[in-house]
Order: sequence, then structure tokens, then C-alpha cells
Amino acid sequence: MNHQRPGHIIDDGVLLSGQIRNALADEIASGRLAAGTALDEQQLADRFGASRTPVREALRQLAASGLVDMRPRRGVVVTRLTPEGVMDMFETTAEVEAMCVRLATFRITPLERSHLLDLHDASLAMVEAQDVDAYDAFNRNFHESIYAATHNGFMAEQVLAIRTRLSAFRRTQLMQSNRIHSSRAEHAGILAAMAEGDGDLAARRMRAHMLNAASALGRYIAEHAGS
Repeated sequence: MNHQRPGHIIDDGVLLSGQIRNALADEIASGRLAAGTALDEQQLADRFGASRTPVREALRQLAASGLVDMRPRRGVVVTRLTPEGVMDMFETTAEVEAMCVRLATFRITPLERSHLLDLHDASLAMVEAQDVDAYDAFNRNFHESIYAATHNGFMAEQVLAIRTRLSAFRRTQLMQSNRIHSSRAEHAGILAAMAEGDGDLAARRMRAHMLNAASALGRYIAEHAGS
């Protein structure tokens, strides 16, 4: 699996901010970095073998996702998120994404449909390689392509805002055993319903897809509790 271990990030000195963000987000989402933990820029820079600039950018991105609080004179602190709160976010996004795919089923253009199918086909190699990082990037692109296919800018804007808050958790759930295999199969079911023009079925499958992701996250956290 092409997933870098936290604290061992090396990529020729490039894209460090994204790698640091992902490593910290994984630890926060799985509970390995507890709520209230202070994050020191210099300590993180030393840990990841980076300057403070990419660390600062990574922390800014984590703050935008609601995973850390950047407080004047108090520094950066891991946000207190309850399991109930995270599940509420998954439930909300499940309903909104179901609404999006229902609308997209009727409004998607032939070019947009072809793009979605190409994305889905390309994801097979990522699943076979167990490449969580690549699949996470694909997954984001796949869902955002469905939002665009609604041709409703306001709806796409709202679901993107919700997705940003859940991004770390959506990434972390992919690490649960066999989840990326299941995720790809669920995408196939959604695409099949869209191809048949059955918006209601596509919506039901999207809702189930998101709730399955929430369950995978819960299992992953339980498996890694205390590690």
C-alpha cells in the first residue's frame, strides 16, 4: 500500500504540506491525536524533517477542515469532536449527496458521463495496489464530478462545504480493511443506476455508500483504539 507512515514522509522535499496534513489528519480522525492536544510548529517540523512553512500550511488546511483550532496566544489545538458529531456529519452528507446524484442522473451530459466512467475504470488499478492516497484523490474527484453534473451551482457549493469538514474522516475510513474494494463496488452500483436513468435508485445507493463509509470509519477507529 502506497501510504506513508506518519513521521516518515519523504518526497524529494516537495508536496510536504499535503503529506503532513494527511498524516496529522489520519491521527486526529482515528483518535491517535487526542482532542485538546497542542501542536507545536517546530516540533512538527522536526518530526517530519521539514521547515516550518509546509507545517504552517498543513495546519491551516486542518483548521479549514475543522480538525484543529488556531487560537491567538494559545497556538494550535486539536478540536474536540465527538463520535456522535462525526456521525451526524456523515448522515447529513449522505442525504445531500443522495440529492445531488438524483439530480445528476437526469442532468448529466454525455461528456460528464464519459468522464465519470473513465475515472471509475482508472480506480481499479488503485484498488488492486491498495493505494489509499491515490484512491482518496480519485474518490474526491469522482464525487465532485457528480456535484458538477447537477448543474446547480448552489447545491454543489453547499455539498463541497460539507465535504471539506468530513475530508479527513472520508480519507481515514478508506484504510479500514477491504474498504476501498467495497467503495469501488458501491460506485459501480451508483453508476449503473444513473445509466438506467433511475435517480431514486442512484440516490438510495449513494446514501448507503456514505453510511457504509461511516461504519468503516467506526470499525477502523475501534481497531486502532489505544494504538
